[in-house]
Amino acid sequence: METIHVSNLFTSAHEDMRRGIKKFVDQELNPHADEWEAAGAAPLPSIFARAGELGLLGINKPVEFGGLGLDFSYVMVAAEELGHAHSPSIPFAIGAHLSAIPALTAHGSDALRNEFLVPAISGEAVASIGVSESGAGSDVSAIKTTARKDGGDYVINGAKMWITNSTHARWISLLVNTSEEGGPYRNKSLILVPMDTRGVSVGKPLHKLGMHCSDTAPVFFDEVRVPQRHLIGEEGKGFIYQMEQFQHERLWACLRSISALEDAIALTVDYTSERRTFGKPLIENQALYHRLADYLSQIEAVRSIAYRAGEALVSELDVTRLVSMAKYLVGKLALEVPSGCAQYFGGQGYMWENRITRMLRDLRIVAVGGGANEIMLDVIAKEMGWIGKRSRQRGSN
Repeated sequence: METIHVSNLFTSAHEDMRRGIKKFVDQELNPHADEWEAAGAAPLPSIFARAGELGLLGINKPVEFGGLGLDFSYVMVAAEELGHAHSPSIPFAIGAHLSAIPALTAHGSDALRNEFLVPAISGEAVASIGVSESGAGSDVSAIKTTARKDGGDYVINGAKMWITNSTHARWISLLVNTSEEGGPYRNKSLILVPMDTRGVSVGKPLHKLGMHCSDTAPVFFDEVRVPQRHLIGEEGKGFIYQMEQFQHERLWACLRSISALEDAIALTVDYTSERRTFGKPLIENQALYHRLADYLSQIEAVRSIAYRAGEALVSELDVTRLVSMAKYLVGKLALEVPSGCAQYFGGQGYMWENRITRMLRDLRIVAVGGGANEIMLDVIAKEMGWIGKRSRQRGSN
């Protein structure tokens, strides 16, 4: 199924990159996908090293730190092409890595960027982002992990949950409370913590519904000491920095998921074109092809919003509303499309090793991870001024 990528952002250079990444996915990832899925693990360190060698981990990062120095539109191309990986765990893990470095890139000191960003871009080091906790998933402001100053150090105590890449990570970008004052949005900071620091421990890998080749585990911090110079930017601005990082994470998730959903439809078309029932190909049933056409139409609508968001991000505009809309809609489709497509595979769609069944398991996380569907609706309403602070300000004018 041919996809037409139309945006004012895309040039022949983008298409060259697209072809190069497609070659990487087709020749170096997809031939091993079934083997990795059967084992429940992929060689992530070597995959990251290869991705770094190809420049995929520093596309829009400064040249002086090993990046390509391109804009975010090239990251969009990478997300779309990596989304065609037969093991969705791989672009999921890469996305988590990339989600850990925007704040470091934008607000970190040169010393921090040389120490942490350079090896993350090269693929030498895998990174994690530490935000979610058992009692603070969607409500980021409710995190309990703390960092207190002691001499020239921060001393960190607490625990993070559902941390992607945690068993392979060299360092984690950790959102912590650094003050009891200022309220829940102004008392947080982002601190870089090497995973081999004394007092850091990674729990048993979690047994997830999907994304089996991407490691996820809790991470615990017991009197963990790191130098105060590991603070990203200014103390107390961690919540703001993390909200900025979320926009990158959500747009990546949206674009990689669009590609995976297209693949789900293509698989279904191939199967139902060959599968005959009552003397004709299954796809000739109007209810079936109408449903697939509806899915594809919705996917193209989401792509249009995502491209608009990408254009706004490249122009350094606020993308919160557009990204939230795209993330919400692709989250809905991630629940609907794999399930609907699997239905047309009949008994084959109930087999664990079937790729369409893998998609059903793996894409479920899109409706939750990086901001649940319901939270995206909240964000949209706040951005429109219907609820929250903006609404109260409007009412007082």
